[in-house]
Amino acid sequence: MQNSLALKYIKSHRVDPYYNLALEEYLLNNVGENEVILYLWQNKDTIVIGKNQNPWKECKVHDLEEAGGNIARRLSGGGAVFHDLGNLNFTFLMKEELYNLEKQLQVILQGIRSIGIDAEFTGRNDITVQGRKFSGNAFYFDNDKAYHHGTILINSDMNKLTKYLQVSKEKIASKGIDSVRSRVVNLSEIKRNITLEETEKALEKSFCEVYGGELELLNVSLENEEFKKLIEKYSSWQWRFGESPQFDVSFAKRFSFGGIEIGFTLKNGEIDEVTIYSDFMNTNLIDKIKTSFKGIKFNISEVIHSLDHISKDDEERTIIDEIQRWLLEKEKNF
Repeated sequence: MQNSLALKYIKSHRVDPYYNLALEEYLLNNVGENEVILYLWQNKDTIVIGKNQNPWKECKVHDLEEAGGNIARRLSGGGAVFHDLGNLNFTFLMKEELYNLEKQLQVILQGIRSIGIDAEFTGRNDITVQGRKFSGNAFYFDNDKAYHHGTILINSDMNKLTKYLQVSKEKIASKGIDSVRSRVVNLSEIKRNITLEETEKALEKSFCEVYGGELELLNVSLENEEFKKLIEKYSSWQWRFGESPQFDVSFAKRFSFGGIEIGFTLKNGEIDEVTIYSDFMNTNLIDKIKTSFKGIKFNISEVIHSLDHISKDDEERTIIDEIQRWLLEKEKNF
């Protein structure tokens, strides 16, 4: 099976986040059988937020846009990240049956190690060196297709990163650190003369070595309606910012697996609309939770019980159990 895999490679030569995120989804929608794609891309001065995050709480929107930067929203979950031309983004795309996180991470780790940097995977989604993060990773599954993408900080502008990213004090405290800057590192701090081109070549080489095949340059025609509509989607106000409803009731908490804010809009005592802001990695679980709440009576006991049967997956049940215990505490004070 491994030898029959087609290893495809594509690099975007645009630094427009809406173009690049559109291309990422386009590649996902059109990935072939027995095909693994490595896509490399860069964005200029962009905050990219997770699918379920509130941009107003994750970054200084006005300051960033005043300086000519961009706000973008991706399909995957997780937290907000800053992209500039000192950062390289990678995406692995394939049919879900070929998704292999260990293998995909091995491509990154082996590539970075090959240029003399001792990288390791830690926590739920970070790649670190000397205990400091230079790569955040996120994942997305859609029917029978999947992607895994992440950042590689090579020589990013840390002043901009700390200026525009608005990380909550609660999140920082939960990690036992003093600031964003103290926990991230550019690879250029570890290896002074590292270059973007060197990093790209190292990843291409390790991709071939880990998967055991020859690399084929992927040429795609983007002169079609599907791609144009994807660019329109990613650049639209609705996708990037969405509604900012006035909630009748909202609850917020940070758990070990991420933060969550649940906002309820009520009508005649029932839950009419549900908005969930979160940096949970599992975006499908967020969708299940939203669906379970909608249309039921706004009674905390009913809200809690609506979560009883939404998943049998052990990992998801652990998260749901914690949310239910938290809401039970809310019921005592409501």
